[in-house]
Amino acid sequence: MNTATKLSGFALGLAAVFGGAYGIGHLAGPVAPAAETSHDTTDTDHDTTDTDHGTGAAGHGDEGPADAAHLPGGLLVSERGYTLQPTTAPTGQFAFRITGPDGRPVTRYEVAHDKRMHLIVARRDLSGFRHVHPELADDGTWRVASPLAGPGVWRAFADFTPTGGEALTLGVDVTIPGPLAARPLPAPATSTTVDGYTVTLTGTPEPGRTSRLTLSVSRDGRPVTDLQPYLGAYGHLVALRQGDLAYLHVHPEGAPGDGRTPAGPAVTFAAEVPSAGAYRLYLDFRHGDAVHTAEFTVVAGDPTGEVPR
Repeated sequence: MNTATKLSGFALGLAAVFGGAYGIGHLAGPVAPAAETSHDTTDTDHDTTDTDHGTGAAGHGDEGPADAAHLPGGLLVSERGYTLQPTTAPTGQFAFRITGPDGRPVTRYEVAHDKRMHLIVARRDLSGFRHVHPELADDGTWRVASPLAGPGVWRAFADFTPTGGEALTLGVDVTIPGPLAARPLPAPATSTTVDGYTVTLTGTPEPGRTSRLTLSVSRDGRPVTDLQPYLGAYGHLVALRQGDLAYLHVHPEGAPGDGRTPAGPAVTFAAEVPSAGAYRLYLDFRHGDAVHTAEFTVVAGDPTGEVPR
């Protein structure tokens, strides 16, 4: 089946947002869940990627409102003169460029957390998630095996620091055609399993204060005490709010080799969530020379409240 991929910027009229790409996150204001319509969007008229940039507030080339500097990373396709531009790629690949204030592709980046580019993708119903690291070509194009696993509307986040600039997270929607069935957000839980590991969550985000979230890893009933460093840490946590997919990427307290941080089983993060809402948490950790991703749904606010569907 030939696949045409259409791209659009994400409109900005959103009341709830996270703050900060790395560090402690902030979120304010309620957001209604964004629904994905169940239908067959198969398109067989094209055999190359078709890019269609949106022209709304967050559309291609539009830096958004004057107070865009106060928005969190990931809600804009263009910010501070830098723009995320997906490009045509062979089947099975995903490619994009970052253009700078001069309109040219950026080719120099700072290393942040062991990589020059972090690409995070999540399906709009939060049923899919990947965190990958593309390779940079001399012409400024980033390429990676496509992390978009199946039909749906996906949000792609490019998390980077241009040389001489500040850290940025830009985001764009990507639609993969095909038969689509929206999936409900899984119910909140304090334990999940992945690849034979059990990960337990302690702590609940509380609106209006900084909350400590501790994730503990075990295998076969025994605590894992030899987690391996991954991108300079023992764990990476990405949190996305249901509805706007506002983006929070934090790292745990302490660091490998600092003489005080144990290599598991517990990895602790701090996040400030000023408003109630449902969130999906994605923990990446490395053990056995492989990276594993544990997923949780949490609700900030009334713990007896139902997860929006």
